Amino acid sequence: MSLQGTYDPQNIFAKIIRGEAPCYKLYEDDQVLAFLDLFPQSKGHSLVIPKRIEARNLLEIDEASLARVMAVVKKVAQALIDELQPDGVQVAQFNGAPAGQTVFHLHMHVIPRFVGENLGIHAAGKADPAELEALQVRLAKRLQD
Repeated sequence: MSLQGTYDPQNIFAKIIRGEAPCYKLYEDDQVLAFLDLFPQSKGHSLVIPKRIEARNLLEIDEASLARVMAVVKKVAQALIDELQPDGVQVAQFNGAPAGQTVFHLHMHVIPRFVGENLGIHAAGKADPAELEALQVRLAKRLQD
């Protein structure tokens, strides 16, 4: 898919926002949703998405909405640092299929990085649901504060 096109309201993130698909929710307000990635590249790999903006990529979101998304990215990154004690945190966002984008709803990846651990291949393996649920509880608690 190119950088231009029409937003597909049937993409998985739109379905999650509407409650038609489940997620391991970490944080939600009226504008933004954060949840754990089902196919993590590292323990705690999280996604942050706008809820009310039908933006397929960074070029289709207004600055105020992007600022709100980024404020939640920062909160999620801090919660991951406090809970998992990683050596670093990677924040990534892809625009268009050639850049690696696979879901065409703007989303930010927040990925804890640990020294000595290589970044896993995205979608190579699905995380254990019990582990995701346990981590969800811990991180959501931190994000309530």
